[in-house]
Amino acid sequence: MRKLFWLMVLLLAVFFARPIWEEPVGEYVDLSFLDSVDRTIENVTEDPEVSRAMDGARNFTSRVGTELRSMIASSSLEMPEAVAKPELAETDSLVAVHNVTLGMDKDEAQEKVGMPLRLMRNEYGTDWHSYHQDYQNYVLLSYDKDEKVNGMFTNQDLISSTEGITMDSTKSEVRSLLGVPLKSLQKGNVQYILDTREEYDVFKIDNTYTTIFYDIHEGDSVTAVQVIHEDLEKARPEIYAEANEELKEGYEYLLFELTNSARIQRNLPLLKWDEQTQLTARKHSKDMADNEYFSHTNLEGQSPFDRMNEDGISFYVAGENLAYGQYSSIFAHEGLMNSMGHRENIVKPEFGYLGIGTAFNEENQPYYTANFFNR
Repeated sequence: MRKLFWLMVLLLAVFFARPIWEEPVGEYVDLSFLDSVDRTIENVTEDPEVSRAMDGARNFTSRVGTELRSMIASSSLEMPEAVAKPELAETDSLVAVHNVTLGMDKDEAQEKVGMPLRLMRNEYGTDWHSYHQDYQNYVLLSYDKDEKVNGMFTNQDLISSTEGITMDSTKSEVRSLLGVPLKSLQKGNVQYILDTREEYDVFKIDNTYTTIFYDIHEGDSVTAVQVIHEDLEKARPEIYAEANEELKEGYEYLLFELTNSARIQRNLPLLKWDEQTQLTARKHSKDMADNEYFSHTNLEGQSPFDRMNEDGISFYVAGENLAYGQYSSIFAHEGLMNSMGHRENIVKPEFGYLGIGTAFNEENQPYYTANFFNR
């Protein structure tokens, strides 16, 4: 019975902070998105005794979860006022975002999207200008030295296309319209194979690189679109940007914004940025990058909750997401959303705060640690 009791405690921890395990980094870099811990749980539950314990744990956690949701409902967390979606005009471009197209003057673009709320350094050496109203109508734009749009991104229903691509399109429909996606990207003398795991496609059409992201949990429907001018893509000398402080902060804040953009679309309260937890997350990312491992448990045996407690962060519910090796925060976020365990943390109603810390290894590959919690 004692063994059974501790097993139930372990399973409760899994419920409230999935995923809490990750495979360690191997000798070779795996650029694919991280697998969910769900497979591990499935293997564990094959044991009959474990299955009975897990059923009891599910019943208990279901009751606790209901109580937590009631606490949230009666708390001070409020949804922002709803904002109307702009009317999308017809376009003669492959993809327009919020009626903005590549090559458009900055002044004209900002007449459509407003003024930026934050600038974040990206992997192309430019800044993503972030436009939104409480993360509704969320758009990222990049500008060249002549202040013309050379990069665009959105993960909301703000796209129009000459080919009829919408956020309701599926992967098969996109491929039938745009053709065969790229299998690799050439950077200097190096050809990088795109290990997309069928979660996104990159198309080179005319003078643009268009990346279409898919939601594998919702029928492979389009979930986000990134459009980069070929001049900007060619200016990126390697697949990973050279690490610096601006890029680290840019990646951190962008992952935070993308998380809130995903939450607002699901009518969930927005998360607040927590600087103290950012420092905790940064330390873990740096520890993983410096010591070449990848795990929620550090080399001293500390869990995410141990590290947060050690740094004086009080919480009644918490969780942690990790990502490693993605080209940018956009790719990291879209991959995490396609992993059910990570996705549950991103859209968990009980969470109210988030701190994100990024670090880079010697190959400029980013490590992300995202600590979610509520106090």
